[in-house]
Amino acid sequence: MYNELGIRDEVVNLVNESDKELKNIFNSIDELCDYNSLRVLSSFHKFEVSEACFNSTTGYGYNDLGRDTIEKIFADIFGCEDALVRSQFISGSHALTVCLFGLLRPGDTLLSICGKPYDTLDEVIGIVPNNSSLMSFGVNYAQIDLLNNDFDYDKIREYITNNKVKVIEIQRSKGYSTRKSLTIDKVEKVIKFIKEIDSNIIIMIDNCYCEFVSNREPVAVGADIMVGSLIKNLGGGIAPNGAYIAGRHDLVELCAERLTLPGEGREVGPSLGINKQILQGLFMAPSVVASALKTAILTSHVLEKLGYDVEPKFNELRADIVQNIIFRDSNLLIEFTRGIQQASPIDSNAIVEAWDMPGYTDKVVMAAGAFTQGSSIELSCDGPIREPYIAYMQGALTYNYGKLGLMKAVDRIYK
Repeated sequence: MYNELGIRDEVVNLVNESDKELKNIFNSIDELCDYNSLRVLSSFHKFEVSEACFNSTTGYGYNDLGRDTIEKIFADIFGCEDALVRSQFISGSHALTVCLFGLLRPGDTLLSICGKPYDTLDEVIGIVPNNSSLMSFGVNYAQIDLLNNDFDYDKIREYITNNKVKVIEIQRSKGYSTRKSLTIDKVEKVIKFIKEIDSNIIIMIDNCYCEFVSNREPVAVGADIMVGSLIKNLGGGIAPNGAYIAGRHDLVELCAERLTLPGEGREVGPSLGINKQILQGLFMAPSVVASALKTAILTSHVLEKLGYDVEPKFNELRADIVQNIIFRDSNLLIEFTRGIQQASPIDSNAIVEAWDMPGYTDKVVMAAGAFTQGSSIELSCDGPIREPYIAYMQGALTYNYGKLGLMKAVDRIYK
């Protein structure tokens, strides 16, 4: 059956055995999928989604029924006042940048309390010098590292007691770091802690890779604003681009005026025919995220059996869809990534090589044979060529395809 992909029998048996051993965990993911599917469907009904919402606008994009309905649905699902959901966002990093520039002014301080943010924000913030960075406009930046994979409460208290902080940024997913991703319970606890010290601090959450992984989202546990990408979880593998910003109405309005222009804000921005894909992607998202979670758990179980360090472990509580495999060998990292590419539906014949990607300081190896360029809700695997040589695997539109991808990747490194 698996001969078409050239996978050896030992690997097939290993993966299938793990699949059978994980049934109870997979059942709990199915229950989560049921819950999140109900949230989405109820919101579609509440705002009376109709075929008219699929209509496209061009030019300025005035009076776009579908676009405005989508934003109401996103706000409702997240339990917040408002949302900005636009194809004009080219990525999650772009939406984060718009949010930061929308909220911060010269002299303000941005504080990250989970260490250095993802590599693509280095030049946005000014950690890597750039004449268009926040620092170049006079915005101050500070960071507090995590302590034992949790927030360093003592240092947070000390810093915000002695310094005026405008925005605190929390990146839930680990990015290209070795720390654990942050669960919604940890986020809720630290938000409550911060607000008791200074209720005026704006708490901004980078929620990329984390939507629908639990039954709650950051704004529902006290965050002021959150950001995510539509070519990750909430796009369901259907949205071709875009991102969202959701939270307090006044903050979303500031971001809208930064995305477009002051005085027009969210009133402009044509949908250009993307509304149907965003709605259909959101409709499919709970199921697709469930498939990605199952694929990640199966990967963790199989690779640990083979003697590799993995994070998280297969039976740990998850905060996102990302699975780490710590290879400690650049060749193993590259070979595993090549296996994922070979099992991809698009460009399966491409040979993955490390290269200098825009926005990254290290060479990056990336398997992304996806229908949408850069989509990481589709099965993908990437990692920087730096010690300890970690593969960051995520996504899978269906569990079946995710399982096949894992088999091919394991076959590349087997013995």
